[in-house]
Amino acid sequence: MAKAKFDAAILNSEDKYRSKIFPNTSAGFLQFLDWLAKHNALGAHLCMETTGIYGRDLANFLVQKQLLVSVVNPAQIHAFGKTELNRAKTDKADARLIARYCRMHRPAPWAPPAEEIATLQALVQRLEDLLGLRMMENSRLEAATGPARESVEAVLQFIEQQIEMVRLQIQIHIDQHPGLKSQKELLSSIPGIGDNTAATLLAFLSPVERFHSAKQVVAYAGLNPRIRQSGQWAGKSPIAKTGNALLRKALYLPAVVAKHHNPIARRQLS
Repeated sequence: MAKAKFDAAILNSEDKYRSKIFPNTSAGFLQFLDWLAKHNALGAHLCMETTGIYGRDLANFLVQKQLLVSVVNPAQIHAFGKTELNRAKTDKADARLIARYCRMHRPAPWAPPAEEIATLQALVQRLEDLLGLRMMENSRLEAATGPARESVEAVLQFIEQQIEMVRLQIQIHIDQHPGLKSQKELLSSIPGIGDNTAATLLAFLSPVERFHSAKQVVAYAGLNPRIRQSGQWAGKSPIAKTGNALLRKALYLPAVVAKHHNPIARRQLS
């Protein structure tokens, strides 16, 4: 998936491929649908990588057409490619690799988030972008002088206004949805969980019912340790980082607070 186009590959029962490039637009989605129909592949298991905004519209389109589609973490596809000792790295080759992965592993079907969750995700992501812009402008402010400094200060003032506005929009959005509001109240009752952290957790963990244990949440966020050990040698065990980066960031400070002030968490984190 790319901003302007996407590469598709059909893998049939005879291990033969059909490949084609389509525009990443509404018209391109219809062309892709016609192409699938032409090759009797409307009943196929479709699979695509998680590519943020570039693939979101296509995934939603396919689900609306009641096609079976899975959205897979690119790290899984990359690891699968290593098992095949792949040397080629092109969009066409990647599309065929995803097709082989899908046929072998049959990943779970993807379902789009509920509308209120999708809206919350967009607001939380926008807030994170604004916070990043504020940090960059604050760094520029340290070196700015004269008219340049006045310009940076004006931009910072505007960014601060936008941050407050988006935070208010997040609060209003959560309050307007009873399910989100009740879950936020539960999260906020945990020491170390503030409004911003609660909003991020709601945005990227909902629906929480899909997780059956804390370990599943840890793995989903990419916070599980990646153990490196061979024979008598044992390397450091960094976290896997295969999940949502915003989710990991949101959980970091609450973990620090819990380690210092919650005796149960202190024993678990020590």
